[in-house]
Amino acid sequence: MSEHTPEQPDNALEPTALGAEHVAPEAPVIVPAPAPEAPAAPAAAVANPNVQRQRASKMAQTLRAELQKALIGQPAVVDDVLSALIAGGHVLIEGVPGLGKTLLVRALARCFGGDFSRIQFTPDLMPSDVTGHAVYDLQSEQFKLRKGPVFTNLLLADEINRAPAKTQAALLEVMQERQVTLEGRALNVPLPFMVLATQNPIEQEGTYPLPEAELDRFMLKLRMDYPEQNEELNMVRQVARSSKADMLEVTPLRTLLQARDVLALQKIASDLPIDEQVLDYAVRLARATRTWPGLAIGAGPRASIALVRCGRARALLRGGEFVVPDDIKGCALAVLRHRVRLSPELDIEGLSVDQVLQQLLSQVPAPRL
Repeated sequence: MSEHTPEQPDNALEPTALGAEHVAPEAPVIVPAPAPEAPAAPAAAVANPNVQRQRASKMAQTLRAELQKALIGQPAVVDDVLSALIAGGHVLIEGVPGLGKTLLVRALARCFGGDFSRIQFTPDLMPSDVTGHAVYDLQSEQFKLRKGPVFTNLLLADEINRAPAKTQAALLEVMQERQVTLEGRALNVPLPFMVLATQNPIEQEGTYPLPEAELDRFMLKLRMDYPEQNEELNMVRQVARSSKADMLEVTPLRTLLQARDVLALQKIASDLPIDEQVLDYAVRLARATRTWPGLAIGAGPRASIALVRCGRARALLRGGEFVVPDDIKGCALAVLRHRVRLSPELDIEGLSVDQVLQQLLSQVPAPRL
């Protein structure tokens, strides 16, 4: 487990002032590498929100294409992870071994120029191994804070359900408030900050179910399924040429984004217009889970917020000028599936949460714009 103790620079630029040397203030630039010298564009054209949105959409789509070079056969999962990144949320990825859960996170870290840390969750992992602790310095005869791997931009919590509840709870504060309290001091983590956790759904021995409070802090819960036959054939063909046994290479991937570029994407997505009817649709979906037959526990207000934020991110990713009901509906399963619980009757019948939510989505009317 590597440790990263990045400090937020005092002269860090706000997301609305990225690339100030090339553009007017409050006009984030989504190109990580400086372009060759060229005549400066008119300030009005650069500051145009439509130009910025189109630039951001193109950058997000380029990142998607780059990730799909490493993760073969999982386009929907790639889109959902990018939506969470743009929306500023956290992701829980569930799937049987060998489908590329960790590979996806490593590929995203390769395309991202910020800091990346990985924690392998085990039954003997302590909370201080995640957040950090105070150590005694013999030279200064004082205690010094040693920051844990949670002080990073992208945090991979691998096999998160293998650690006991007290260690899982070490992530509660930082996932919600983007800060960690050590020795009575509240220390901010670098921004952007994103937790990508993986878990194996088929193993029960030596695992600890995530508490509801922590599940609710994940914006999306994604399920990775087996690839199609032609996609698996393509994967085997590529891996067979690799010199690293059964591993897919992520080193050829390009670094496309820096931390300031991600903040710019998040700012542009949060400004995308959303009609009041679409906003009401997101709230109605979340509220419907609380009274829906077959659901013992419904989703809370965090689900309504997550639907809107993720809907905006999906609209930016597809190049839309505003949020449409399909953007909300497209992310509803991933937003809701870990926030609701089946009634015992349906559980005995063998129905899944996704099946019940699909019925809900088909019966809650969407607005027509």
